[in-house]
Amino acid sequence: MKKLLLTFILFTTTLGISQTLQSPSEFLGYELGSEFTRHHQVVEYYKYLAHIASDRVKLIEYGKTNERRPLIVAFISTAENIGDLESIRKEHIKNTIGEGSPTKAIVWLSYNVHGNESVSTEASMQTIYELLTSKASYLENTVVIMDPCINPDGRDRYVNWYNQFKNTPNNIDPNSKEHHEGWLNGRSNHYMFDLNRDWAWLTQIESQQRIKVFNQWLPHVHVDFHEQGVNNPYYFAPAAEPFHEVVTDFQRDFQVTIGKNHAKYFDANGWFYFTKEVFDLLYPSYGDTFPTYNGGIGMTYEQGGSGHAGLGVKTIIGDTLTLQDRIAHHLTTGLSTVEVASKNSERLNKEFKKFYREKNFKYKSYVMNGDPDKIEAITSLLKSHEIKYGFAQDGLVKGHLYNSGKLGTLKTTSTSLVVSTNQAKGTLAQVLMEPNTKLSDSLTYDITAWSLPYAYGLESIASQTLVDSSPSGHGVSPPTPETIITEDNYAYVSDWTSMKDARFLTALIKENIRVRFAKNPFRVEGKKFDRGSLIITKGDNKNHKDFVETLSRVAYNNKTLLTPANTGFVEKGNDFGSSYVPMITDTKIAMLSGEPTNTLEFGEIWHFFEQQLQYPLTILDTEYYDEVDINEYDVLILPNGWYSKFFNESRLEELKKFVSNGGKLIALEGAIKGIIGEHGFKIKEKEVKKDSTETILPYEEAEREDIKNAITGAIFKTKVDSTHPLAYGYGDEYFTIKLSDYAFENLDTGTVVYLEKDTTPISGFAGSEAKKKIANTLIFGVEDLDKGQVIYMVDNPLFRGFWENGKLFFVNALFMVK
Repeated sequence: MKKLLLTFILFTTTLGISQTLQSPSEFLGYELGSEFTRHHQVVEYYKYLAHIASDRVKLIEYGKTNERRPLIVAFISTAENIGDLESIRKEHIKNTIGEGSPTKAIVWLSYNVHGNESVSTEASMQTIYELLTSKASYLENTVVIMDPCINPDGRDRYVNWYNQFKNTPNNIDPNSKEHHEGWLNGRSNHYMFDLNRDWAWLTQIESQQRIKVFNQWLPHVHVDFHEQGVNNPYYFAPAAEPFHEVVTDFQRDFQVTIGKNHAKYFDANGWFYFTKEVFDLLYPSYGDTFPTYNGGIGMTYEQGGSGHAGLGVKTIIGDTLTLQDRIAHHLTTGLSTVEVASKNSERLNKEFKKFYREKNFKYKSYVMNGDPDKIEAITSLLKSHEIKYGFAQDGLVKGHLYNSGKLGTLKTTSTSLVVSTNQAKGTLAQVLMEPNTKLSDSLTYDITAWSLPYAYGLESIASQTLVDSSPSGHGVSPPTPETIITEDNYAYVSDWTSMKDARFLTALIKENIRVRFAKNPFRVEGKKFDRGSLIITKGDNKNHKDFVETLSRVAYNNKTLLTPANTGFVEKGNDFGSSYVPMITDTKIAMLSGEPTNTLEFGEIWHFFEQQLQYPLTILDTEYYDEVDINEYDVLILPNGWYSKFFNESRLEELKKFVSNGGKLIALEGAIKGIIGEHGFKIKEKEVKKDSTETILPYEEAEREDIKNAITGAIFKTKVDSTHPLAYGYGDEYFTIKLSDYAFENLDTGTVVYLEKDTTPISGFAGSEAKKKIANTLIFGVEDLDKGQVIYMVDNPLFRGFWENGKLFFVNALFMVK
């Protein structure tokens, strides 16, 4: 009787609390789905819930965006579970080393990684409300982690734009302005980066801050809520092929279990949906694959709508899709996901522990040699992912050589980096490091190659044996080098091999310290220096009143070790006063933005300048381009885009005059196509003879036939003229990531990086016709025109901010090419 009375009291108390909670509509003062909610209002609702239901909701701010908006996650569960949250977390993480006995399912729901896919943040508010009220029973053995908006800057950009341009009342006509977002759209973050491609690379501040919380929890289930085209029905798991081969049978099967539960609710409502199409599980930097490679069930859910839907839009079949419809669909799959997890907590914990047992991967160790700055850069990423690494001993390692794609040996020293798959994060290490990913299907949603040793430009080997390494753990950070700088030395010399050297250069320029660079190798004070090495002389800086103090500070802050030289008379090479040792000038740089540039590639360059190179950049919009005197700038950058209509005859003529008068034009990818032709620059597209025989294909085979002409983000080995200033800091080979079949003839002079006849990718997929097309073509080159130069970059050396080994080419284009 006492037990029954206690149960009744607990029930009525819970009912009373739930009745006092305001729904999102009640709190916001408008019906959810009748308006878009700005980020600060969303945050206030979550804070309200964390205050009113503090025993069941814990809210933390894990960071801020570039535009200073808060990033938050909410933990939702029963009062008992929230009171014991840290113990639950620790017991769950123990499973990664096989020692835990957890009983709770951990479900992480991520919303609005793409800002203009704006419904999911709205749905998150209704979802947390339902979990605290009508669906509270799901929380008995479940901890739900909710990130209501991964991309607040992009989402507010879209919401603000929509509120400016929408009709009142809203207009469902798809031709209305409110359904046609402008060039600076809300999909991406502040720097126009796609945060759903950044989970593994961590180039963006949102990703860098989120990964710290993610690694503390490593959820059993992770859902990434998205939107797709207006006319598409809802998409949910199971995913499409190709699945990466490390995805376990359980991870595949549980996606089906969840999908069937979703289907039950969608069927009951007569809602349309599809599964097993389009969205695969391969590329490691998505919100579904990355959690999967960390032991979870990672899934993408896609609702029709995106930035074209607004508050309501008429679809192609004449129906009206409203924001409230979209909320209902995401609410349903979100609650269904938690429901399935709550019913399968024991199984999820059992399989999670099994995932983290030692795996029998083909390659047991990945060993890397290379420039210390590049080793430091890759270890920084490994630390962020809590992937353990160490350093080898003197010896030889047998295995698969990355540079040749063949079996061979690599000489190791105490500076050789070793990453073993025999560790908790071994699966993630395997996916990020493997030389070539196995493809079960060539039709993929994203790139098919990304291996970090190629991306960081390291001489590497994949070994089938476990390579001994020390120290254990995450390695030891090298001490900050320090050079004693005095006025007694004639000059100071620095290597030129990495982005760290590039940042040192730009820091010196900003401090008004004059710097020279060597066009030829030389030896001074018994030490050899290669092309591109920086030379800072006392004589050049005699008018800099704080030269010694400033140089000392900049070198220390950038961890740059300088070699003092007592003379400018070199032992071999060109003396420091030679014309082959020119001055690097304070370069004024501009970049084109707006239509017709590609927002993502524009953002990659913008982010590169501000957050990586830390050098000023002027952004010129195409709307007022004709009003600007481009001759005020030393360099003009054209990001990838579609310029054929923009650069008419008169604009091309002005562009050619800019170059002829001493300007430097850098054209990337598709921008090259827009500046060539009868009135443009000399570079020519490669002409490909078409097969005269015509084959009639069945309709269903057409897509697979088209893949013959595609390159889906594959890595190719190229040749490099390392004597050219564009290639300073590189050897005679470079591994490029190619995203298209763009093919341009080699230049008569100035071909710097190029593909030879054999175009078999070293990693990833390229269609048979595409491989023929790109044979013997240009990758990077320089065309001289009177006093200036045009620098062609057919492939993107700054791809998604993670292709580390391409970045020095871009810096060379800015400062070294003269």
